[in-house]
Formats: sequence, C-alpha cells, structure tokens
Amino acid sequence: MRTVDQIQGRSLLLNLIAILLNLTGLTFLVIGYHDNFEADAMLYKSIGSALFFLGMAGFIALKGLQLSSYVFRAISGGLFIVSGLIKANDPLGFAYKLEEYFEDGALAFRVKELFNAPEFSLEFFIKYALPLSVIICILEIVLGVLLIIGGKLKLASFLTLGMMFFFTLLTWHTKECDPNAMFMDVDRYEINSSTAQQKIQAAESDTMVRILETTPTYVKVGEYKSTQCVSDCGCFGDALKGSVGRSLTPQESFWKDLIFLYFSIFIFIASFRSAPNTRNQNLLMIPASMLVSIFFSYVFGWYFPIFFALITILGALWVKRSNNKWVGNYWVAALWVIFISTLFVTYVLAYMPVKDYRPYAAGSDLNEKMNDGREGVFETFLTYKNLQTGELKDFTSAEFSASDIWKPENKDKWEFVSSETKTIVPTRLPSIVSSEFNPNLNVSDLTEVESNMPYVKEMLEAHEVAQVFVQEIESGGGYYVPLEEFSAEAYDSTMYIIGDTVMGLDPYFPEVSVQELILTSPRMILLVSKNLPNVELSQKRIDRIKSVIADAQADGVPVVMAAVTTTADIQKFREETGIIVPTFMNDEKILKAVGRANPTLMVIENGVVKAKYPYRSIQEWSWMKENVLED
Repeated sequence: MRTVDQIQGRSLLLNLIAILLNLTGLTFLVIGYHDNFEADAMLYKSIGSALFFLGMAGFIALKGLQLSSYVFRAISGGLFIVSGLIKANDPLGFAYKLEEYFEDGALAFRVKELFNAPEFSLEFFIKYALPLSVIICILEIVLGVLLIIGGKLKLASFLTLGMMFFFTLLTWHTKECDPNAMFMDVDRYEINSSTAQQKIQAAESDTMVRILETTPTYVKVGEYKSTQCVSDCGCFGDALKGSVGRSLTPQESFWKDLIFLYFSIFIFIASFRSAPNTRNQNLLMIPASMLVSIFFSYVFGWYFPIFFALITILGALWVKRSNNKWVGNYWVAALWVIFISTLFVTYVLAYMPVKDYRPYAAGSDLNEKMNDGREGVFETFLTYKNLQTGELKDFTSAEFSASDIWKPENKDKWEFVSSETKTIVPTRLPSIVSSEFNPNLNVSDLTEVESNMPYVKEMLEAHEVAQVFVQEIESGGGYYVPLEEFSAEAYDSTMYIIGDTVMGLDPYFPEVSVQELILTSPRMILLVSKNLPNVELSQKRIDRIKSVIADAQADGVPVVMAAVTTTADIQKFREETGIIVPTFMNDEKILKAVGRANPTLMVIENGVVKAKYPYRSIQEWSWMKENVLED
C-alpha cells in the first residue's frame, strides 16, 4: 500500500501548485488553438506551453506523479460517469453516430489512405452499432467508478487509455475531414449478381467507376467517392445541443479528448505503483469527483447523473467492503456498476430517454425551434501592399470605399494582394430545419384515407384551377391543360379535339404537406414510425392505439402518421393492424430524432409537444385530456 509520503511526493503544496500550473497551461493551450481567440493565439499558446511544461516538470521532479494521477483520476472518473450516462440515456442516438463513423467514407477512409488498403471496410460493424453503443456506454461508466475508487487500476487505466485513444481517433477524423476529398473504394461482387452487371455497365461511361479485376466468380470494382464527414462527434449525444444550444465543434471535441488522453497516459504510468484507495483516500476522491459530476450535470441541465454517480460509487464500495470472500472484491464491485447501468440502458431502450435533449421533446415549441436560428455576419477584408514602404494593410469593404487607394492616381502606390472573407458571427441553423421536418405525400400517392381528411380536402380544393381537356385524334388519348396556359392557336384542329373546361387539381401542385397542420392545430396527434415495415405491436398495444385514435377523432382532433415507408407498406400495415390514419412520408434521419421508439405517439397543442409516448406506454385519450392538455 502506498504511504502518504509516497503519494504526496517531496512536497504536497509544491506538487499541488505544479499540477495546478499544468492544468492552467492546458487551459491556455486550448484557448490558443480556438478560433475565437485567433488574434491573441500566439500569446495564449506561449503562456500555455510554458505553464504546461513547467507544471509537468515540477510534479515529476518533486515525485508527484502519484498525486497527479489522483487528481487526473478524479477529473476523468467524474466526467466518464456523466459522459457514459449521457450516452446510455440515448444509446440509439449514439449507435446512429457510430454507424456514420463505420461508413466507408469515414474512419475506413483513413485506413485506406494511410495503409494503401482500398478494400478495407468497417461497414461490417454497422449492424452491431447498437450493442457496441451499449458496451461503450457501460464501459465508460464502469471505468469512471474504478478510477475514482482505485479498483483494478492497471486494467482500468489500460482500458481507459485504449478508449481515449479510440475517441481521440474519432474526433481527429472529424476535425481533419475534408468534405471535398475523394477516395478509391474497392468492393468485390459475385460476377452473376445484378450489382456486378450494373457496375460493369457503369464503368463503360462513368470515369468514377473502374473495373480492376474480373474472374470467373467475381468482379473487383473501384469507385471514386466523396469522404463522409461527421459534423458532430456524438461525445455527449444531443445533451450539449439541447442544453447550451450547440454541440462541441470538431476542434473542441478533439482537444477535449486530447486532454483526457494525456490524463489517461499519466494514470496508466502511475498505475504500476498505485494501490487501491484507503478509506481516507476515498473520502477525498469521491467528493472531488462528485464536484466534476455536479459541474457537468449543471452544464447539461440534468441532475440525475449526480444521484446515479453516488449509487454506483457507494454501491461499488459497499460491495467491495462486504465480508463475503466471494463478493468482497473489485470484480464484483464492477459487476454492480454493470448491473445498475444495464438496468438503466434496458429501460431507455424499452421506452425512451429519461432526459430528452432533442428539439422534439415534450415541452418543446416546434414553431420556436424552427425559428431559433441565426444568420451569420461576414466581413470581407482586402489586403493591399504599399509599393513604396512594402507595408501590407487590411481594409474592410467600408474602409476601402472610404479610402483613396482605389483612385486611378494611386494605382502606382498600392498593389492588391488578396481578399479574405472572415466570419464575424457564425451562422446557426435552427434546432428544427423546416424543410427537413415536413411530412408530405405526393398527390399521385394519396389514398382515400388521406384524401378524405378535412385538412387535405381543403388543400386540394384550394389548388383547383380551370383546365381545358385536349384529346389527340390519332391516339385517342387526352390530357388537361391549365386554362391560363391554354391557347387555341397552339392546337391544330386536324390533330386535336378541344373539350370542356372543368375545375381540376393544379398539375403543378406536386405534394400535400401536413407541416402547417402540426404547427397550428389547437390539438392534434402525430404517430411517428421511423421504419413502418418493422413495427411489431401486440394486439393489446394495437387496440390501445386504435382506441386513442378513435376517441381523439371523435373529439375533432386530427390524427396523422409520419413514417419512413412505401405506399405498399402503408397498405400492408393498415390491413395487418387495422390502424387506419392518414400517413405521410418524412426522411428517416429526422424521424429517428423525433421518436426513438417505433412507433412513438406525440400529442401536440398549438405547435407545442405536450406529451410523447413510446408504444409501450401510450395512455388513454381521456387520461391525456385530463392530465396533459390544457382546458
């Protein structure tokens, strides 16, 4: 067991000062590399580097490596528990993010490029994204607890180092990804498959497709594709975006992971001379780590992680300190954390996230979320060189216009060098992009169910125009021409018969959207399915949904479904379940964000989401009216 002297080194006070200098230096370095501090970047980098290396040299020289590892463990452990819980709160969301990384144009592109391995692919992992998401979430929580209580430190620190290396790789790719870059993706196809034949045919005319090898059994095809840049690393799920208004930028995420990779390196080195915490050390480590958890819980606007951290940490210590020889060890303590974390993940997978940070959460005003964006402010700077002094001078557009250097008499005094447009205030998209959350259906795909809906009826009637029927004499076929576009002189009477003028749907009206209905209805129900063909409902749940729909419609409340599906699958769903409601299409990515459960039922009042239910916990309509909706 490490003694107090061995932990504090040659001087507790001096080592603490050195560690503080080291952390302060890290802070200045991060600021120095941040775009918002570009003007003073060199100053921050210089101060940061000096403090960082001075602090590191100090605690190493003062034999404070063990003490620094305790500080780094408290910080890392507290963050890991909160970060892991944020991911565990929405494992599906994290799985969707992993799927993006597993695409050939994402992480695999880096391997293809670095090792000249064009056939390398990670897409095999896409189907395992959800179990991998759950494992990573739980592992992060377990490692956080073990780092705090000092359990199995060699293994825990090694896994922490590996996990931070993995996360740093992800965020490095996100930071460095060039969306305009191209790469060669190589795949093999069975020679007789339809895909192989399509690729062979495409290679004849498309320079982006090449046939690299053909054998009696397969064909190897190379295709130039664009890289797939992941805009948000998913480190904290949707929590930051939902709490502070934006996610970490790729550069911020990379620096965050780089710092914790640095912490994990020192924790790993120190683990070879570390011992499990004593009672007194736990009395210091637990409150210190809880301060970290409290801080991030405050940032995320969710205080459940504090309670969760206490349950897992204190529970693990209680298990470890039990007198049972089979139970009282760190392996079983880790199993306790796994058990608690698994219960939590199982619940959110069965129902929905405990804390919903997405813009479609209960309580969200959809109208407000569609209008909370911000237009960017940009300024163009012109750089001119004084030909007499060699001085370079920057001018804004206004300053340039107000100056006299553009006048003909000064053309021999100043020379244009370059122009650069800088971002003064960055553009911020609204939380909900109206063009993306827009359930709609092509007019040609409307069934009787949609056409008989009062809202759709009114929309179709509003888009009726006078039309003239024109019939081709030779073929016997005919078509309608809008009256405002019709000209009798354009139709030869020997070739066409001009029929009656009637009212009909404007041929240039392509689709019916229910977005306005969702945003303005006093009350409405929106049923959301991110994958209608894969909906699996018991008869009891089908009956509950049908009951809610019938009761709501009896009260004059419109009910619509937004789904990712085809018209054939809609008809099949109606026949199999008897749930017959007007159904409209929307992008899968958006509906995955709207509702994690498949399906999800939303109750909306004047554009405000009053309630949101996964299919396992849909309430009766009478209960919703009494407890959810306003009188």
